[in-house]
Amino acid sequence: MSQQYPGEPGNTATMITPAGDASSTQRYEEARAAASRAMSTIAIDPDESTSLIGTQSGPLGGTQSGPLGSPQSGPNGPGGAGGAQGGSLGGAVRPSPPVRASAGDDLDPELLSYRGFKFGAAFFGWLIAIAMSVLLLAAVSAAAFGTAQLLDYGTADAKAQPGAAALTAAGVGILMLTIAFYAGGYVAGRLARFDGGRQGFGVWVIALLVGAIAGGTGWLLDNQYDLVGDINRPDVALSNSTLALGAAAAAGALLLFTLLAAIIGGKSGRRYHDRIDELL
Repeated sequence: MSQQYPGEPGNTATMITPAGDASSTQRYEEARAAASRAMSTIAIDPDESTSLIGTQSGPLGGTQSGPLGSPQSGPNGPGGAGGAQGGSLGGAVRPSPPVRASAGDDLDPELLSYRGFKFGAAFFGWLIAIAMSVLLLAAVSAAAFGTAQLLDYGTADAKAQPGAAALTAAGVGILMLTIAFYAGGYVAGRLARFDGGRQGFGVWVIALLVGAIAGGTGWLLDNQYDLVGDINRPDVALSNSTLALGAAAAAGALLLFTLLAAIIGGKSGRRYHDRIDELL
């Protein structure tokens, strides 16, 4: 015996009633009701009905190919409940692509506790910056001394061109300190894991505070013991106003370049962890 039941608009499906006892008839009625509910509740997008062709197994083991469920098979016979449900799901179900959170979307409170300025990372970055400053300035001084010996460039030549000598010395010193602070910021950014720019800024702030304390202490000692007056300074053919202006310009450039280098170094150190996060 065959029966027809409504499905999608314009589509009907025919199911064959299996011959048997009352239990077989009851199973058939349950399967037919499940198939009818599946076809009436699951909608198929008409724009995608021609492109979505899949195979989906139903709850009773049937399989169905195609979005509209034309060829059906299952353990309950042709047109069984497994085939009917599998046919409906085969055209309507599409796997959604996995959603990956960006590296900056760390909303876990435990991770947020590790953000911000970390004094330990900035302190060790400052130590690296000081060590690099000493090494670079010592290496440049040795190279300059050897070059002066080869070129027979002495104090008399420097006095003859005081402006060029002062600009060269200031430029080389600022360059070496900039490289040193970049290295210090990089180390701080690698140590802190988060917020590399803040760690680099912390390196610069610590250096500024230590420099201010050292300068204030030296000024107090000079007022009491006149330490600067005992230093044998070379006579430079430049006016005091020129020296003051040059010193102010050099100090401003030193502060600016070291600050930028420390922040950029911190961000560069942070990128190491970003690459690891992308791999994970």
